[in-house]
Amino acid sequence: MKAAAAILIAGVLAAQADPPAVNRDTAIVNEFEKRVDSYLKLRRDIEAEMGRLRTTQSQEKISHHEGDLRHKLRETRTGAREGDIFTPEISMEIRRLIGLAMQPADADHIKQSLRRSEPVELHLKVNDKYPEQVPLQTTPPTLLGNLPKLPPEIEYRITGRDLVLLDAKADLVIDVLRGVFS
Repeated sequence: MKAAAAILIAGVLAAQADPPAVNRDTAIVNEFEKRVDSYLKLRRDIEAEMGRLRTTQSQEKISHHEGDLRHKLRETRTGAREGDIFTPEISMEIRRLIGLAMQPADADHIKQSLRRSEPVELHLKVNDKYPEQVPLQTTPPTLLGNLPKLPPEIEYRITGRDLVLLDAKADLVIDVLRGVFS
């Protein structure tokens, strides 16, 4: 009886010593979400310093405020480079998730959707302003359903073969993942 209790206690202690294994894919997505959240915290801190834009119907005032926000974000992120958020590990995971969405059953539907929604051929860089005259290509819901969820003010956009992470409020390219789409 004592031997059985000792074995049971040893098993419980061993289980407590090793933390539960985390799914590698989940850990990568969590890291991506932390990086996006870190960017949003930076943006919110800058917005707090700038002060809130009072409610206005003036598109000029709204554009001016967004331009100031974008300028301050660029100043703060002068060292920002491709891969700061889409790290190699995250990039591989996103490519894998897109590959899952592009399985034969859905691939044709997604490709047709991309062709119908005014394909955008741009070569954007980190900290670029998304051009006003260029429409924002809609990312097909089937594809979005496979990608990590984003806060409402951050969006995935497709430009040519690239996946862009866009700050919709500042109209600023946060990161770019090259050559995702064929």
